[in-house]
Amino acid sequence: MAILEEMSTLLQQGRAPKVKELVQQAIDEGISPKQILEEGLLSGMSVIGEKFKNNEVFVPEVLIAARAMNAGISILQPHLVSEGVESKGKVVIGTVKGDLHDIGKNLVKMMMEGKGLEVIDLGVDVSPEQFVEAAKEHDADIIACSALLTTTMSEMKNVVDKVRGEGMRQKIMIGGAPVTQNYCDSIGADSYTPDAASAADVALSFCTA
Repeated sequence: MAILEEMSTLLQQGRAPKVKELVQQAIDEGISPKQILEEGLLSGMSVIGEKFKNNEVFVPEVLIAARAMNAGISILQPHLVSEGVESKGKVVIGTVKGDLHDIGKNLVKMMMEGKGLEVIDLGVDVSPEQFVEAAKEHDADIIACSALLTTTMSEMKNVVDKVRGEGMRQKIMIGGAPVTQNYCDSIGADSYTPDAASAADVALSFCTA
């Protein structure tokens, strides 16, 4: 549909006011909220995600595209709720205890939202207890932990131990500059991804498996 293609293109260009306008227009034309979400907003964000993975666009472009997506979603949200459109899964995300870096985490959050997942952001300096409580409270499918310092990476193991110790079903995803696949294997986490776009792909596959 031409209007949804245009919406996707404008979102990729980060043109928030125009995206908002087109979402409203599409609603007025009777296009279903689910279709607007998937073929207009999420398809645009998914192009940005691929380009980011291939180093064709960088963090600033991702941020402005995400801002345009959020502008569109703000108009669409009430219609999605009334139509009963479910999110594809729920992720609790945060930077681990002792670490105050959030740029990577914020990018992952945007990419995950761009896949239609609901993300509960716990912020920075998040303790294992806080991850576990939030996952239970929101009945999340995934716990995603970020760390930028080698000194705080060990907190990821504490999160894994606490989740496993309580016999919880959540998948645990980890990421951040010092984190490696070897480290992921050694602490028993379910997934390590090197970048935000891959993290979103894996999260979606966990939720739809």
